[in-house]
Amino acid sequence: MMLRLALATLSRRRARTALTTAGVAVAAAMLLDMVMLGSGMRESFRGFIEQQGFQIRLTPRGTMPFDSEATVGGGAALVQAVSADPDVVKVAPLIGSKIFSRVTAASTSANTPPSGADSVVAAFVLGVVPAVQGDYLIVEGRELAAPDEMVVNASYLAATGFAVGDTVQIAAGYDAQMRRFAGTRTVRIVARARFVMLGGTERAAALPLETVQAMGGPERADRVSVVMVATRPGADIETVRLRLEAADARVSALSTAAALKFVDERLGYFRQLAFILATVSLAVGFLLVTTLVTVSVNERIGEIAVMRAIGVARWRIVAQVMAEGVALSLVGATIGLGLGLITAKWLNGILAAFPGLPAAFDFFYFEPAAAFRSLGLLVLCGIAAGVWPAWRAATLPIAKTLREEAVA
Repeated sequence: MMLRLALATLSRRRARTALTTAGVAVAAAMLLDMVMLGSGMRESFRGFIEQQGFQIRLTPRGTMPFDSEATVGGGAALVQAVSADPDVVKVAPLIGSKIFSRVTAASTSANTPPSGADSVVAAFVLGVVPAVQGDYLIVEGRELAAPDEMVVNASYLAATGFAVGDTVQIAAGYDAQMRRFAGTRTVRIVARARFVMLGGTERAAALPLETVQAMGGPERADRVSVVMVATRPGADIETVRLRLEAADARVSALSTAAALKFVDERLGYFRQLAFILATVSLAVGFLLVTTLVTVSVNERIGEIAVMRAIGVARWRIVAQVMAEGVALSLVGATIGLGLGLITAKWLNGILAAFPGLPAAFDFFYFEPAAAFRSLGLLVLCGIAAGVWPAWRAATLPIAKTLREEAVA
């Protein structure tokens, strides 16, 4: 009954109510987007890590995976030692480097090695063990099966004009001044893939680990950049991590939890910004509702005094006024939910274009529980916004108010 009376009161000034509701909806959308932004990047990163299927990463001491060009020697022995741990079920050594491809005007879809290069295309290359790799997903073609086979992404194909099935010439080094290649090799592209942790615009390729090591010459022989480790179900990951790190002083062991903590530190600025803007959104919603309800009460001073004079209880007056704030907040929050999801998708498309980000990286992550908690806070602000006007309406001096209204 109180909510019906509140809606009837609000409908008297439809334009004003509509504008206030729109303002609350915008505040709700902004609040929702900031909540989604606060957790989106972290959850996206978690998804990428878990998609790879490994819980621990061994890197050169004091570095993050591929954070530098540092490598660890004796890769085969390191893999063997890690595989001997009773809690380890899978080990995937990786090496990261660059490759350079000769590209000629006639290289598009050619099945012969290009010669007389018109340009050189650089790309990031991963040396992997195909049977245990978790760094890319095949989109077209098949997995690596020979030392002279290569998997690439769509950006590499677009930059070079090559296609799946082409035979191409690549090199581990390139002297731009002398236009001289080093560590050349002829390989065949057998698949197009999506690299999990790489940006959609970043050119990338994958070769067998031994091939990348051999192309780099003696200084890269038997070296690895990262060793990915998968543990058995039920194993204490932190215990395994400490044991692996203590076994070899050359490496640091990074667990998924530690990686997420590192990401949280790197993304602290975004989380603080999201918190500040979310607080501003709540404040804006509170002020909008308070203003409209206060104006509405001021316009109905005489009406409220008459209701008090004929015996309407104070609590009913308070309930009706506060119901107006609740109605505005509920409607605004409902509209803001849809508006927030739309704007989050639009903003995510803009931010995802930043170079170096994985193609499927999401800045905004919708968690129903967190979203509804935040919108619930907005509704509580609507309730709080009606407290002052409701108290003022319930404590009006009846006789004085009626007399002033009659004179007016």
